[in-house]
Amino acid sequence: MRNLKTLTAALAVATLALGSAAHAQEMKFWRIGTGGAGGTYYPIGGLIANAISNPPGSRPCDKGGSCGVPGLVAIAVSTNASVANVNAIDAGQLDAGLAGAQSVTQGYNGEGKFEGSPKKNIRVIANLYPEDMHLVTQKGVTLSGLKDLAGKKIGIGAAGSGTQVSVRMILEANGIKADEQELGIGQSVQRIADGQLDAFFYAAGTPFAGLIQLGSTKGFELYKFSDADQKAINKIIPYYVDSLIPAGTYENITYDVPTVAVSGQLITSAAQPDDLIYEITKALWNANTRKLLDKGHPKGKQITIETALKGVLIPLHPGAAKFYKEAGMLK
Repeated sequence: MRNLKTLTAALAVATLALGSAAHAQEMKFWRIGTGGAGGTYYPIGGLIANAISNPPGSRPCDKGGSCGVPGLVAIAVSTNASVANVNAIDAGQLDAGLAGAQSVTQGYNGEGKFEGSPKKNIRVIANLYPEDMHLVTQKGVTLSGLKDLAGKKIGIGAAGSGTQVSVRMILEANGIKADEQELGIGQSVQRIADGQLDAFFYAAGTPFAGLIQLGSTKGFELYKFSDADQKAINKIIPYYVDSLIPAGTYENITYDVPTVAVSGQLITSAAQPDDLIYEITKALWNANTRKLLDKGHPKGKQITIETALKGVLIPLHPGAAKFYKEAGMLK
């Protein structure tokens, strides 16, 4: 009898182990490329990852648990942002990522930074929110115009970022020769604080963590793009449109800041299974995701299904297109 009990117990343990192994085999990890930790892509990517994930053993959606894709574990990965994400997704090194509409469209068409090397494997899941161009200067320093940047030490964004591509186009169009430094957002903020930079550019959803921290310590100023600036930028970079960073967006900025903005998009690879992307898109626009986005980040409120297809100039992933057709947003 003792041997029988021992055998029964062993079988029970083995059954549990096999069950756990089965669950582990069902788990699928999904990497979402974002940007630097001090920007907006990283926290927004984390919110999206949380929304679409539903690891084995999670509480059911209808009982207050995850409403993501069963078995999916999405992970936000810090990267050099737009250009890097487009390249990595096209090459199969990331499953999805966030990128500016300019980088997405130029990447697919083989234009600009991607000239001669079109990224035909990328597809859009959704348009997300506008990314405002910030031109940051040291506290108390104001610019009378963009040409004041000539000869200055300027952070132009990390290598592989959409910001850097745009900034170089803006500087070239204005005939501005400066000491251009390839810096991520964390490095730019630190060097402005230490007095090692005169200014830096960064396109991101507002507000982003790096500037919030800088405002509470050393302080900073934001350049107000003139009407002429905005029109000139729109002419050379049609993806950028007029925008405004309202006073109070950053605690230390008490004035409205006219600027330009480009839409951020969630993209993936054409190689991703249609049924998986359909379920991911469905989870992205679930009512529970709305709560996560609204509470998780100020920019999250601007991520809405009503603007999910706005500014999308390359093919949607078939799985995402199926969802939008069912929602009556596509014919």
